[in-house]
Amino acid sequence: MPTAHPTATPGTRLRRFGLATAAALLSLNIWTGCPLAAVWVGSKVAGDSQLSMGAVVAVVLVLAVLVAVLVALLARVSEAYENLSGEAPGARRTSPWLRSMRGEREDLVDRRRNLGAMERILVGAVVLGAAAFEAWFFFFSGSPIGH
Repeated sequence: MPTAHPTATPGTRLRRFGLATAAALLSLNIWTGCPLAAVWVGSKVAGDSQLSMGAVVAVVLVLAVLVAVLVALLARVSEAYENLSGEAPGARRTSPWLRSMRGEREDLVDRRRNLGAMERILVGAVVLGAAAFEAWFFFFSGSPIGH
């Protein structure tokens, strides 16, 4: 997290910690909770029968809705954290593949923007999710060959 704002009170720090925790939980649930809930709904739609197109559509729709809701909540939490911590909203940045190759804006390329607390939390959640998936895949899932 960034250094404490000079006028931050203990209550403000506690609210910032709560918002950061909420952001971490939301970002982890985008990767774990949403797919599990969508598969659960799909299993209820399929019932005791084999896989059907209705169950697949239910999984896709539930996953899309849940992820959209959590991303919207995450955006609100991020905005509240930035307002509470005094972080300036990030300037609009052009992706490297969309920048001009002529070099007329070298001053903008030279300026770097550090990651804020929310970006660090999101990057951490993605790295944690990828590491957990790789650990499961390589060590716990078992081999599908020979069954």
